[in-house]
Amino acid sequence: MGVTTMKLHRTILNGLAVTAAATILVGGPAAAQDDKRLDALQAQIAKLQKELAALRGDVSKSKEEIRKANERAAIAKAAPPNQPIVKMSSSNRPEICSADGRNCIALTSRLHLDVGGYDYRPNSPFTNPQNLFGGPIARRAQIGVIGKFLDDWEYSLVFEGGGSGGASSVIVDTAYLAYNGFKPFKIWGGYFGVPYTLDESTSSNNITFMERAAPQQVAIGIGGGTRSAFGVTTGGKQWWAGAFLTGPAYGVTSGQPQAAVTGRAVFLPVLTENASLLVGGSAQYLFQPPAGDVLRLRDRIELRIDGNRILDTGNIANVDSATVLSAEIAGTLGSFHFQGEYFDFSVDRYAGSELSFNGGYIQAGYILTGEKRSYSSGSGSYGGVTPAHPFDWKSRNWGAWEVAARYSVIDLDDDAGAVFGGRQENITVGVNWYVNRNIRFLLNYIHGKVDKRTGGGVDVGAKYDAVGLRTQVAF
Repeated sequence: MGVTTMKLHRTILNGLAVTAAATILVGGPAAAQDDKRLDALQAQIAKLQKELAALRGDVSKSKEEIRKANERAAIAKAAPPNQPIVKMSSSNRPEICSADGRNCIALTSRLHLDVGGYDYRPNSPFTNPQNLFGGPIARRAQIGVIGKFLDDWEYSLVFEGGGSGGASSVIVDTAYLAYNGFKPFKIWGGYFGVPYTLDESTSSNNITFMERAAPQQVAIGIGGGTRSAFGVTTGGKQWWAGAFLTGPAYGVTSGQPQAAVTGRAVFLPVLTENASLLVGGSAQYLFQPPAGDVLRLRDRIELRIDGNRILDTGNIANVDSATVLSAEIAGTLGSFHFQGEYFDFSVDRYAGSELSFNGGYIQAGYILTGEKRSYSSGSGSYGGVTPAHPFDWKSRNWGAWEVAARYSVIDLDDDAGAVFGGRQENITVGVNWYVNRNIRFLLNYIHGKVDKRTGGGVDVGAKYDAVGLRTQVAF
C-alpha cells in the first residue's frame, strides 16, 4: 500500500470520527435518553479508532521497508565493482568468474573405477605372460583446475593418481597454456593429450568403450598421446585442423629426448541436426627416436586392468625415423553412430630393412532411448551422451541406454620377417548406462586372440575372453 493512499485513508477515518462526535453533541437530550443509541455510536468510534491504528501501523511498516531497501541499495552501490561471480557450468562444474566474465577458474575432476577379469588361454608354455589377473583398479583418478585470463588465455593443471599396471604415484596429467586471440587459430603449449587421430581427439569421458582400440593406441604411443607438445589448431563449423611438435612424456628427463610432429584434418560434407558425416586423416613423423635409437610398439588387449602386453615387438634397434599415415570416417544418423580408422606404420632403420605394420578398427553404436551424439567443432570429434531424462527413481526416469560393438585388428609382424610382434584381433560388445550428465556405467565383453610366433616358429600366442565394468564420475 502506497504512502499517499495511507494518508487518504487516515483523513477519511478522522473525518468519520469527528462526524460521529458531532452527532452525539447535537443529539443533546435525545441522545442522553437513548442509551442504546449511545452505546452503538461508542462502539462505532472504537472500531474506527482500531482501524486507524492499524493503518498507522501499516504506514510505519512501509516506511521501515523503504528504509531497509535504501540501505541495501547503498551497500550495493558501495560494493567493489569486481565482485566475483560463483556459478555452475552446464556440466555441473563449480566455477568462479570476475564480474565481467573475462577471468575464470573452475574445478574439474574425473574418476574411472574399473573392475573385471580374464579367461586367458596361452597357446603354449612359452607364451609370455602365462596369465592375466583381474580385479579393481582406478583407471583414472584426476583432479585439477581449468580457467582463462582476459578471455584469450586458457590454462589447465590436472593431477593423475590412477593408472594401469600398478601405478603408485601422483603425476601431472595436464599442464598447458593456450592462446586463442588470433581467431580462428588457437596456440597450445605444455603437457596435454595431443589431438592426433579421431579416437584420441574424443575425451576419455565420451569414448564409447572402456578403452580405445589397440591400433590407435599403438599409433599414439610413437609420438602422440599425453606428452609435452607445442602446436596450433583451427577450425570452423564443418572443418577442423591441427599440427603439433611433440616431445617426451611427463617425467622423462634423461637420455635423448623423443621428438615428432603430428597433423590431423577433418571435413564434414554433411552436418544437420539429424545426420552427419566426417572424413579426415592424420599423419605422424618421428624424427628423433628415444634414447639409443630404440622404438617399441605394443599394447594390451583393450582392457587395462592387467598391465601385461602380449602384442609386443620388443625393442627395435637402429631406428632412424618412423611414419604413421591414417584415414578416418565417422557419422551419425539419428541415434545411430559409427566411426573407423586405418593406420599404416613404416619404420626406417640405419641398418636392416624398412619395417611395415598396419591396423584399424570399425565400431558402431545405437542409443536406445533416442538421444544423439553431436559433433564438436572445437575438437573435430563427437561428444558424449546427455540423457534427456536423467535417472530418478521417484519419477521413474531411467537415464540413457546405449549398445555398441567394435572390431579391431593390428598386425605387428613385419612382412620381411624381421620383427614378430604378433597379430591381435578383438571383438568388443558394450552396454552403456548414462545415469545423468556426470555419471555413467560401461559394461564391456571382449573376445580376442593374438597370433604370434618366434623367429624359430614357436607358438607364443594366446586366446582370451574378458569382461570389464567401469563406474565413471566426471565434471
